[in-house]
Amino acid sequence: MDMNWLIGAIDYGVLGLLGVLSILIVAIGIERIFFYRQVDLAGFQDGKTLELALSSRLFVIASVASNAPYLGLLGTVMGIMLTFYQMGLDNSIDTGQIMVGLALALKATAVGLVVALVAVTLYNALLRRVTVLTLQWEIAHERQAD
Repeated sequence: MDMNWLIGAIDYGVLGLLGVLSILIVAIGIERIFFYRQVDLAGFQDGKTLELALSSRLFVIASVASNAPYLGLLGTVMGIMLTFYQMGLDNSIDTGQIMVGLALALKATAVGLVVALVAVTLYNALLRRVTVLTLQWEIAHERQAD
């Protein structure tokens, strides 16, 4: 059984997916930042409608934040499987090859963690902005009620 397809699955599948997800969360983050700058709080008569508008698409960032480490771990497990498979085929143990194989396998976990850290930071910053805008809306509507 040829397991060389794992090299492509790790590099293009796992790392490619993590790359696409990182681009997606940054794009959503930028879109949300521009939306928050332009939002007209006075145009919302209902707090729930405002909250829905402000929190739109934030679940995508949260989902990437929680799942990116697992995708990276999947790539690492696949890389370790490939290293062990290649060790079994060679009939000789070269520690240099083993270390290189394991180091390359760990790159998927590293990328997954970086993507998750960016996503968590972005999510928390955007969620804070949602809270601030919602509170500003509530304060303005309390003053109008008085």
